[in-house]
Amino acid sequence: MPGMEDSPPTGTPPERRQALTSPVHDFEPFEDEGALFGDTSQADPIENEEDGEELFGENMENDYRPMPALDHYDVGNLDNEEYEVMSESDRQAAEEEMRRRDREMGIIRRDERELFYDKSDEEEEPQQKRRRAEKAIAGETQDTDMIESIENLEDTKGFTIKEWVCMVGPRTEIRNRFKNFLRTYNSKSHYIYKERIRRMCENNQSSFTVEFPTLANEEHVLAYFLPEAPFQVLEIFDEVAKEIVLSIYPSYERVTSEIHVRISDLPLIEELRTFRKLHVNQLVRTLGVVTATTGVLPQLSVIKFDCNRCGFILGPFVQSQHSEVQPGSCPECQSSGPFMVNMEQTVYRNYQKITLQESPGRIPAGRVPRSKDCILLADLCDRCKPGDEVDVTGVYTNNYDGSLNTDQGFPVFSTVIVANHLVVKDCKQIVQSLTDDDVNAIIKMSKDHRIVDRIVSSIAPSIYGHDYIKRALALALFGGESKNPGQKHKVRGDINVLICGDPGTAKSQFLKFVEKIAPRAVFTTGQGASAVGLTAYVRRGQASRDWTLEAGALVLADQGVCLIDEFDKMNDQDRTSIHEAMEQQSISISKAGIVTSLQARCSVIAAANPIGGRYDASMTFAENVNLSDPILSRFDILCVVRDEVDPIQDEHLARFVVASHIKHHPSKVSDNIEEPESDDLSISQEMLKKYIVYARENIHPKLQNMDQDKVANIYSQLRQESLATGSLPITVRHIESIIRMAEANAKMHLRDYVQEDDVNMAIRMMLESFVETQKYSVMKSMKQVFQRYLLFKKDHSELLFYVLRQLAKDQLAFIRGTNASETLTIEIDEKDLIDKAKQIDIRDLKPFYHSSIFEANNFVYDSKRKVIIHTVPETLMAED
Repeated sequence: MPGMEDSPPTGTPPERRQALTSPVHDFEPFEDEGALFGDTSQADPIENEEDGEELFGENMENDYRPMPALDHYDVGNLDNEEYEVMSESDRQAAEEEMRRRDREMGIIRRDERELFYDKSDEEEEPQQKRRRAEKAIAGETQDTDMIESIENLEDTKGFTIKEWVCMVGPRTEIRNRFKNFLRTYNSKSHYIYKERIRRMCENNQSSFTVEFPTLANEEHVLAYFLPEAPFQVLEIFDEVAKEIVLSIYPSYERVTSEIHVRISDLPLIEELRTFRKLHVNQLVRTLGVVTATTGVLPQLSVIKFDCNRCGFILGPFVQSQHSEVQPGSCPECQSSGPFMVNMEQTVYRNYQKITLQESPGRIPAGRVPRSKDCILLADLCDRCKPGDEVDVTGVYTNNYDGSLNTDQGFPVFSTVIVANHLVVKDCKQIVQSLTDDDVNAIIKMSKDHRIVDRIVSSIAPSIYGHDYIKRALALALFGGESKNPGQKHKVRGDINVLICGDPGTAKSQFLKFVEKIAPRAVFTTGQGASAVGLTAYVRRGQASRDWTLEAGALVLADQGVCLIDEFDKMNDQDRTSIHEAMEQQSISISKAGIVTSLQARCSVIAAANPIGGRYDASMTFAENVNLSDPILSRFDILCVVRDEVDPIQDEHLARFVVASHIKHHPSKVSDNIEEPESDDLSISQEMLKKYIVYARENIHPKLQNMDQDKVANIYSQLRQESLATGSLPITVRHIESIIRMAEANAKMHLRDYVQEDDVNMAIRMMLESFVETQKYSVMKSMKQVFQRYLLFKKDHSELLFYVLRQLAKDQLAFIRGTNASETLTIEIDEKDLIDKAKQIDIRDLKPFYHSSIFEANNFVYDSKRKVIIHTVPETLMAED
């Protein structure tokens, strides 16, 4: 054979073989070449006959001979139905529908021809060849399909987690596990993350949320790697998310080029002041208040450079957060520059820096609040504004700053939080977090006809009495409806409340309670607040050195509540700065070349002390408080708190305070807690907060068939009384106040329309506010004038107890004036109580005699003698 001339013959001796070829080791000659190729099918024919029957033989045609007994079909298995001929277009439409269904289910079907024929290199498309060549040049020659799956992914084999997740094998395993998690995780027969991805694409968004506890339950290894190597693992997650999105919506890349996975509900929450070197490059979660934000700036993501010498385009270069990317030399002309950024082909992303400060309630005693910069990228930008309380999950990393090193004199780094997930804790977020059970419980509570009394009793439950103030605070928390017809004339919907009275009447405690229960609240004091601190101020920015505007307390409390304690201690110049904010609910600024108007849509709840410390009932409200008429007319409700001496009330107050201290002692957590009484109307504080937020967001009552004549008559009478007494000026603002309070009362009932009862309650609150601010000499006569309005929906038992207490006090004063000895009991004629009750249209007194308030205050009714016997509290104390 001519082809065998150069090869040595089979039987060549070893010496001859070494002379012909390069020296190699001696091998045993193969007896059978079939063993070399692993072809075991050509084994001994005797063994094959033992294993099975020879199908291809001389008698092969006998297998196809006719056999009438077997050559028939079962009629039941035959499909004799005639089908219409499907056109080519119908067939293509049906196949397209099946492909779309497969994409939604995450099934990728290859071409059926690949089942029979392997695709050779010659059949590859040019794009696939070019992509494979680029990977080969970059060193990515290892095919991911050939990588063996890693069962013990948590075994890092001595590598650090960051090194381990960067390797090709673990990286591919993480991709496969996360892809399987997104596709297959279901809860109550719903594929949660498939639905989230579909909803994200319907809204043209670029990120969706994955809960960390869910990931930890399903894929605990990924949840273990994520906090330790967040940058690397999140990069893999984003790639997988984009791959799944493009498999379902192939053209979605025209909407956004990046898909981000946001990690929420990280179990451990760190305080801003507790970050140490341990947390660097770790995934952390923290809470804080946004104090400053920059504008949204374009940040370089993927850069391309132009060579100024030859015009060649270099790149792309991926820009990192830590250092600036610069090309070394031009591969075309070998020059070292200069290079210019190619603005057209460079890819940008949104960038914003915010400053987080510790929440006021989370600062340790005696410490100043600490702050930390936080970087928002992509679709997280512009999610929050100054004053928002936010929950941030991100990577705590260092940021090289050369100026900081120069200032400190040794190498240090400033640290920032690169945010991955951000939640603003406002009304909308709380409403969205409400479960179906919460909503059902809220709606069920609103059906109770005593819901307003239950809400009022739940406002500051640790404070005894003061039902009028609690009702005013409840109205302010729910608020009315703002109107802005034609975007020209805005009428505020928030209710402003002023509490004024004697010291020791829990005014500041009311404000502190509202700060805790309101969804958004800012607390400040009159002495510690200036005009710019309440409104806005201008300062130079640290980065750009330009003048920037910083928000004050009223702006930070936008769509919330601004609480001002010691309101009377403010300077007149500072107090006049909030006139515009309290009525127009905006703050106009014209400073340092900045002319703008800021929104301040908030309720103002203020507490003030009278002149001289105590409230003098012989003077009007304006004479007692050092506040001008313009500022007083901006408050919808004025609450006067008097510290009056009353033996019965003082005893109940003392008992309530002692019981409260015993019940809420720190060491008394679970044992010996008194069970609430059966007639207790209070609601839990958590449910009350949800109820308030739900009503503010979802209920917008409308005015319909309102009794305008009643409001007009009340306004006319109030104007006349105000002119006669010279106390408070009654203005048109008070009509709007009545409407606002009626809307707030309707919100408490979750009603869509304002009813007559809401208007009557608003009129009662307005009249109580007006009557309480009068001199003591005209207060009684004014109560008689407006009696039928003031008694609206007041409990008869409480009303009769008030009358009976006045009779008991008069009788006690008379007896002590005529008899110097200690009086044990007081007898009050029933006829006197009946006469007083008739004046307020109460005829039946029997329910009052059996009420709990009658017995609890040491009153006993003697039906035979028709007298009411009252035991003086001092006597009881002496007996004890």
